[in-house]
Amino acid sequence: MATRILVTGGTGYIGSHTTVELQQADYEVVSIDNLSNSNIGVLDGIESITGIRPFFEQVDCTDKQALRAVFEKYPGIRAIINFAASKAVGESVQKPLLYYRNNLVTLLNLLELMPEFGVEGFVFSSSCTVYGQPDHLPVNEDTPIKPATSPYGNTKQICEEIITDAVHAQAPYKAVLLRYFNPIGAHPSAKIGELPLGVPQNLIPFVTQTAAGIRECLSVFGDDYNTPDGSCIRDYIHVVDLAKAHVAAVGRMLSGKSQAPVEVFNLGTGRGLSVLEVIDTFQKVTGVRLNYKIVGRREGDIEQVWADPTRANRVLGWKAESSVEETLLSAWHWQQQLGKNNK
Repeated sequence: MATRILVTGGTGYIGSHTTVELQQADYEVVSIDNLSNSNIGVLDGIESITGIRPFFEQVDCTDKQALRAVFEKYPGIRAIINFAASKAVGESVQKPLLYYRNNLVTLLNLLELMPEFGVEGFVFSSSCTVYGQPDHLPVNEDTPIKPATSPYGNTKQICEEIITDAVHAQAPYKAVLLRYFNPIGAHPSAKIGELPLGVPQNLIPFVTQTAAGIRECLSVFGDDYNTPDGSCIRDYIHVVDLAKAHVAAVGRMLSGKSQAPVEVFNLGTGRGLSVLEVIDTFQKVTGVRLNYKIVGRREGDIEQVWADPTRANRVLGWKAESSVEETLLSAWHWQQQLGKNNK
């Protein structure tokens, strides 16, 4: 019988790609999502890629009783991967209470229900925002946590502390905290990808929508940072590479290989690219010119950050494999596919 995994936020961007990788690794996936920032049609894409439609329940994870009903309906869940969170830095500055309620209450409900239903492992979708603006680059897992620059980043810090405290109090499960850098791209099949509802909050969907003529102009938030070209620098990682790290983390916990009750891994490529470099690379690999303009800085943005992924490479046995060129090209192919589907 296949090992059953609960994926919260399972129809979202990273959740859907992780569901594909889990199914291809012979796990059975129960996917839940409230569809506040995703589309039920994503399940068709997952099924098209893997030949398997994951179990799905439309549930808001802040509703503890609805969440309990999922555990009762699908007994034997051995691990949870939690993607159910609001995730836009800029929006969190404008709507802090939405972020604190959604991100913290979801986590508390899951952690409280896990012992009740014998769940053994918890993988948390964290973020490099927990490091704030680091004093030294690249960032490894021992880099000091700094005060968050946004409510979104603060929820990730608080959630990590809650998980660590819960496990320290002899909770009967293990946890892995995965600190993502910047996931971009789409599945090579172009059957699933990043699908923001409304105006995109992240760079690459705005880039591809501008290239496709959906958006008139791309805004670059600041060219006066202390970086070589003045724009912010990030570590951009292919979402499929990122998804595979979750499969590795689940396997590590459930096979008893974890070296500590709570383990932390940075997931990045180890290379920093500026916003203007991303735009230039996108134009080169696609042959499409982008209409963009420089505007003022955006509140909450960190100047520059990229990963030292050595621990994840060595301990998890995981490595980011995709080049930024093929990653950007996959995002463009996904955007083109969306255009065909909408005709």
